[in-house]
Amino acid sequence: MRRTLIIISFIGITWLSATAVRAEDAEQLRAQIELRNKNIKALEEEIAKYQAEADKTSAAALTLANTIKTLQATGKKLDTDIKLTQEKIKATNLNIQKLSNDIGDKEQRIKKSRESIGANIRLINESDFSSPIHNFLSKKNISTTWDAITRIVTLQTQLRDHIHNLDGTRTALEEDKQKTIEKKDQLSDFSKELTDQKKVVAANTAERNNILKETKNQEAAFQALVKDKQAAKAALEKEIFDYESKLKYILDPSSIPVAGSAPFSWPLKDVFITQQFGRTSASGRLYASGSHNGTDFRALIGTAIYAMADGVVAGTGNTDLSCPRASFGKWILMKHDNGLAATFGHLSVISVQDGQKVKRGDIIGYSGNTGYSTGPHLHISVYPNDAVSPQSRPSASCVGKTLYMPISAVTAYLDPMLYFPKL
Repeated sequence: MRRTLIIISFIGITWLSATAVRAEDAEQLRAQIELRNKNIKALEEEIAKYQAEADKTSAAALTLANTIKTLQATGKKLDTDIKLTQEKIKATNLNIQKLSNDIGDKEQRIKKSRESIGANIRLINESDFSSPIHNFLSKKNISTTWDAITRIVTLQTQLRDHIHNLDGTRTALEEDKQKTIEKKDQLSDFSKELTDQKKVVAANTAERNNILKETKNQEAAFQALVKDKQAAKAALEKEIFDYESKLKYILDPSSIPVAGSAPFSWPLKDVFITQQFGRTSASGRLYASGSHNGTDFRALIGTAIYAMADGVVAGTGNTDLSCPRASFGKWILMKHDNGLAATFGHLSVISVQDGQKVKRGDIIGYSGNTGYSTGPHLHISVYPNDAVSPQSRPSASCVGKTLYMPISAVTAYLDPMLYFPKL
């Protein structure tokens, strides 16, 4: 018995030595993760500074100088967004490495626990071959019998402890494995986000270059461009409004969620509404219908847009390809499982494909300044699922062009704010 206990003790010493080495590695890994987290915080603060700068210039008068300043500040923010995502990727990789080390450590502990359990069972079996009661009856030696019983009780207690530790380690191991899966999914999301962010940077740079090229850096030329843009928008909007006014739609209230039940989550992390649905102080001046058919949110170019509920992508497109600066620009139409559909307009990048199923909170695109937009923002129109669909129509205002975009009866537009959580 003593020899077996010595072997077990030797295994324990070896295990402690290996654990000490791993603990040193784990400490270095923790230090690296902490450094990445500090970098992430610093970059987030830098992004907030650029965001404030861009918000300030975009809220100023619509001039060439202010537009370029906004695009420049946005460019700095976008570059920092990329650095932030790269840091998140590095931090996530380190966390995956740490979890992998933890898994290896727990697997070794499980192995050692099994060896200890086996050793204890063998020792108990060996003790059972010579029953303490039999010894007591044959030898009448209470001291020897008591020592034997104490040994067996000690071995049984150790066995229970080893089994308890084994169960706890197994549970922790499964949790670490699940965390690893989640981190790998997160890593995949960050990698995709990084690819999209690079596309946003390219789009922002192209917009700045196009404005400078079209205006030759002249304020008068810029104002002429704005005037042309407003005229094209007004003509196309009237054309669409006249068409949609002829469409008939009768709403079945049971087919959509009850107003105020908050079936949608917010499409942005930071919510700031710049224009409400319906007749507003600006709608009579801005829209042929005299009414705004959605809700506008402040969102700098490159701001991530999130799915508001589970659903499917019913269509994507870019009206600028047929009628530049006159409508939604890059858009996504989502049809949700809750019975409501939504158009997301003026995007810089579309991150989903037609027919793709998405979950609430998935990134579906990035805000921009495409289509008719006096500044970067996100426009959302909401309808019942069966009231809207993407349609291709020859355009009278954009002569010789076919326009592809979501179309719905005027009576089917719903106030998006009825379906969001309370602010």
